[in-house]
Amino acid sequence: MGGSVSCCVSPRESPKNHRRELQLEECPFTAEDVSEDTGTYLQHISDRELPDELAQDPSDHPGANTLFLNKSQTDVREKRKSNYINNMSPGLVMRKYNSCSTIFLDDSTVSQPNLKNTIKCVALAIYYHIKNRDSSRSLDIFDEKKHPLSREKVSDDYSAVNPEHRLIFRFIRTLFSSAQLSAECAIVTLVYLERLLTYAEMDICPSNWKRIVLGAILLASKVWDDQAVWNVDYCQILKDVAVDDMNEMERQFLELLQFNINVPASVYAKYYFDLRSLADYNNFGFLTEPLSNKRAQKLEAISRLCEDRYKNLSKCCLRRSVSADNFGAVMNTKAILS
Repeated sequence: MGGSVSCCVSPRESPKNHRRELQLEECPFTAEDVSEDTGTYLQHISDRELPDELAQDPSDHPGANTLFLNKSQTDVREKRKSNYINNMSPGLVMRKYNSCSTIFLDDSTVSQPNLKNTIKCVALAIYYHIKNRDSSRSLDIFDEKKHPLSREKVSDDYSAVNPEHRLIFRFIRTLFSSAQLSAECAIVTLVYLERLLTYAEMDICPSNWKRIVLGAILLASKVWDDQAVWNVDYCQILKDVAVDDMNEMERQFLELLQFNINVPASVYAKYYFDLRSLADYNNFGFLTEPLSNKRAQKLEAISRLCEDRYKNLSKCCLRRSVSADNFGAVMNTKAILS
């Protein structure tokens, strides 16, 4: 995906190194873990077995339903009921249908999502998380009252009033625009957010949503983008936040994630298509335009280039194992226009 995560602590004080030392002391290697040829065998994080309570975590497994889509179902059913009573068809105005002479396409794909629409969908997913939360379990590091992001006084009812979708969208858009982050980073941000809620057994609520979103964006930008944004750069955007506070939040965020920052391609694709489904459920369709001759020729060229690339890869990777995240054995892939 991108570069590795650059942690904000020194090697001597790294919690990850400290955790490794504890594991070595408590669980000494057996004879099976040591080989004369290869030495000590260390298991990769993607090969480790997760605890039973995390076995169906949607941020780790492509088969599990995303949390935000489940959170939105109550409101979706209410909207459908209201539209049925008022004899309205949901999404009828926004939806365009293809014909023999015209094909409608949007500019958002799983590999290159539209930035504005993706941020809107991610903000909508966070909105449903907050609105339909089970409780208000939180941690002090994410409490905006204890760690304010600005010098403005936090209102007394900061933990009771749910933020509107527009407010969440403006907050995320400001960070993405100032840091010049990509749309893919927004999807990874949502993955880390839901992983945090699952691993830490907490909820995103009015009192902590800004700092949780900020921590997820900070981490996603370092994992996804090759040229990562430093913590001090975010302090230039949020001028009232100290670097030490940003470092501590990143450190605790990583510990709560158990340093699991791996996002499989299948999980990424699931979140992308679920975000599109969320947009359709809320009559927020991606803008489409008729397919022109120039764009059709461009898509055909891209399709041929990808097909040749996959053919070359398949010749080199025939002996490799095939999985949902390994495209080495793909044969004759055709472009699909939708």
